Order: sequence, then structure tokens, then C-alpha cells
Amino acid sequence: MTDTNTRPVRRSLQVHPDQPASMERRKLLGGALGLAALPLAASLLPSRAFAQAPLTSAVNTTGLAVTDSTVKVGILHSITGTMAISETGSVQAEKLAIDQINAAGGVLGRKIEFVQEDGASDWPTFAEKARKLLVEDKVASVFGCWTSASRKAVLPVFEQYNGMLYYPTFYEGLEQSPNVIYTGQEATQQILAGIDWVVKEKGAKSFYLIGSDYIWPRTSNKIARRHIEKQGLSVVGEDYFPLGHTQFNSVINKIKLKKPDVIYAIVVGGSNVAFYKQLKAAGIDMTQEHPLLLTISVTEDEIRGIGGENIEGAYAAMKYFQSLDNENNKAFVANFKEMWGDDMVIGDVTQAAYLGAWLWKAAVEKAGSFDIDKVREASPGIELTTAPEGYVRIHENHHLWSKTRIGHAKADGQYEVVYETADLMEPNPFPEGYQ
Repeated sequence: MTDTNTRPVRRSLQVHPDQPASMERRKLLGGALGLAALPLAASLLPSRAFAQAPLTSAVNTTGLAVTDSTVKVGILHSITGTMAISETGSVQAEKLAIDQINAAGGVLGRKIEFVQEDGASDWPTFAEKARKLLVEDKVASVFGCWTSASRKAVLPVFEQYNGMLYYPTFYEGLEQSPNVIYTGQEATQQILAGIDWVVKEKGAKSFYLIGSDYIWPRTSNKIARRHIEKQGLSVVGEDYFPLGHTQFNSVINKIKLKKPDVIYAIVVGGSNVAFYKQLKAAGIDMTQEHPLLLTISVTEDEIRGIGGENIEGAYAAMKYFQSLDNENNKAFVANFKEMWGDDMVIGDVTQAAYLGAWLWKAAVEKAGSFDIDKVREASPGIELTTAPEGYVRIHENHHLWSKTRIGHAKADGQYEVVYETADLMEPNPFPEGYQ
């Protein structure tokens, strides 16, 4: 890890491991306390942060990798293969959060150390690495995965060995595990809300569904199709392509023939580069919105590879965009760029990954223990008042209350936020009629 003694002071998240606050208290904490919260410089920490830690025997009764001065966690993402374009930002965000938490005193007076493993865009490898982290490294938590296929691969491992996974990606829902905290959005918060917006605001009546060929795009499009057809609207085409696929000209020709109002795109990873460049080369000008393109998979991280000029005019339904205009986010973006470079960008999943370590810290400190069962019991009601996306809290179903936003892609690679829900949306991973 980078030596925090050489780093300037960074603002950290304000975490409140209690039950949901009233709106007035929420505003006070988010505005007055949260935005003023500055961790001490690392060089001043030893006298405060890592002293008087509770006895290890009291906070670690299940043999996790916790000592009197350190606690070990795992980071498990693809840093190689087709998914690296999407997952690298998550790794960077998790390391930033760990760096900040350590600078602010660690967790229960212990410095976080991490073991990083590469899922290599291969689902069996994810399962193998998850088992290593839990069984051999005995980590107290794991921050990781991106695709639903990788999450489904590791889930039996986490449940068998009673580990805790903080999963950052928007996903199809239809899942609730006692061993996972889902910091991204589920279908009602993203898929249904996004379709409702494009129908109401853009008058969309016909859709062409396209996605990568694995669990999340197929299940998400199944949910999307049901929602579209329930409203008396039509799906005029649906196609899937293997991860890493780069030849989309055939399906683009089909889209041009079908003339849908909306291309609903759930292409993931490196395939996005080819898909959007070929759309533009085929004469589909997304700035004209005929057809309009709505994606739930392309964040600023992917646009960095696609090129803003190739996706300008598209819309995305997510809960976070780098351009969010609030003080929490401005500090987060500045800290992220300070650590990783001014040319870096931040997408929805990157921000959700950043939340994971802070939610875990708050749950551990509320529980007064690193033991998984106690952390799980303490998690519902945990809230972050200074999350970059805004106030969030953990629901009893292990998902987050959050807002839904629509972003409009610009040529500079950023999204302009053109819509957001007035209130936080309650997560519902099992919406009636969509299972």
C-alpha cells in the first residue's frame, strides 16, 4: 500500500452506524458534520488512532486475520481480461477508501491491510480466489466482483465459509444473501425507473434490446421486456453477444431496419469500445435521438475507452455520475484524482465500490467486533451522510436506499444529469411480477 505519511490530508466519509435519521438530522449531519469532517494527518495518528484498541480476543472470536494492530481484507476484481476496463476503477476506489480509513484511525483501532486477487474476467477463477481469501487469508471482508456471473460464482463460497462480500455493481436483483451487501442498484431502482423515464419524457413506444451473453444482461432484459410489454409497448428485437465480442455490424443493420425508438443497451466490458464506434460509423447519430440509446452498463469508466465522441448523445440510467454537483462528490473526485491521476474518471460502480469499505467500517464499529455474524446483524440501518452520491443507508434486505438518475453523455466523456428522483428509492430485489 502507499505510505499515507506522504499524503496530504483527505476528507473522509461521515458514517453513522445507527438507525435512519430524521430529515432534519440528516441535513445537519450531511451539511455541518459530514462536510467538515477532516481526518488527522497520518503523521499525527499513532497517539490517537491506533492506541487503546480493544483486545483482539474480544473483537475476533472466529479466527479471522485480525491482530492487535491490523485487520486484513480482500479485494477481488478483474484487472486483466475483457472486464478490466470496467473493474479497474473499483479497485482504485476501494484502495482510496482503505487509505482514508487508515488515515482517520483504522477500524476498531486497527490498520487495514489488503490482499488483492485477480478474477481475470473468468468466473471459475473468481470462485477459486474467493475461497483462497476466506480460507487461507482469513480476511474479515471482501470487496469485489463486477458481473453477476462472477457474483453467482463466488456466492456459494461466501455462504459456505461465512464470509462477507461487498458487491458494487448495479444488477438484475432477484437475489438476497446474508453474506452480501449490495452497494449498487437493483432492477426497480435502475431498469424499471429508467424505462419509465424514457417512456414518459421521450414518448418511447418501441425498443431493441441488446446485451452481452451472461446472467445480468439476459435477466435484466427479461425484466425490461416484461415492463415494456405491460405498458402496451413493443420490443422489436433482442440479441446477445459473447463477452469480448467486437463485430456488431450485423446487429446494427438489424436495428436500422427495425427503426426502434430506443436501443436498450447492456453491452459490458471491452465490447463497448467496438459497439459504440461501429454504431457511429454506421451513421447512427445518438445526438439526434433517432433512435435514442439508453444504457444501464456504460459508466464514465467505459467511456474512457470508448471515447466521448463515439457515445455523445446517449443516455444512462444509474445512481451516480462524476458530474454530480455537491460538496461530497467534489471532495471525492478531487481525492480520487489526487491518488490516481488527473486523467482518471469515476463511474457509478467505482463510487459504489468506494462505499463498501466505509459501510463495513461502520458495521464493525457498531457491532464492536469483526465477527461476520455480528457485522451482518449490525448492518441494517447503517447510513452514510456524506457519500458522493448523497445520503444512503442499508436496508434490511442488504441493498441500499438510493436515488435514480438519468445522465446524458457529452463529447468530453462526462454525463450531464438531466433527471433524478426526488426521494431515495427503497430497494426491492424481488419485485412482484418480474421474478
